[in-house]
Amino acid sequence: MTPVRRAPSPRVDYASRDYWAGTIKMGLSKFFILRVLHNGPLHGYDIARLVERTTNGCCSPTEGTIYPVLREFEAGGFVTATEEVVGGRQRRVYALTDAGRAAFRVALEAWMEATAALQDTGRAFATADRARAEQRSGGACCT
Repeated sequence: MTPVRRAPSPRVDYASRDYWAGTIKMGLSKFFILRVLHNGPLHGYDIARLVERTTNGCCSPTEGTIYPVLREFEAGGFVTATEEVVGGRQRRVYALTDAGRAAFRVALEAWMEATAALQDTGRAFATADRARAEQRSGGACCT
């Protein structure tokens, strides 16, 4: 019997900004979908465009990412979907439920805590970086 060879796992480049940006955007997209629906009902295309506008392009969800999230939210009771005719076309319009509004508030608190931790980490890193630079230069200041 011949042993089965496994294809090597794709290597994750943790030094890649694209990796970290993608990871962050994945979580933020769900948050911002709830955020834009907080203002009122929207159909999928408008949700995607408003998320992009609200985040100044940081999050640009595609149809391939937005509709699975909306179905997940709908299955969980966080949004409702109704069929409407818009411009002669049948469209699903999504609206937050009370549970969706509560979920948004919880998500906002969680993201604000994470943001504060990131800011603290950034300040600590900058302080440590400056101290290392001063140590390397012997503490002397150039004039």
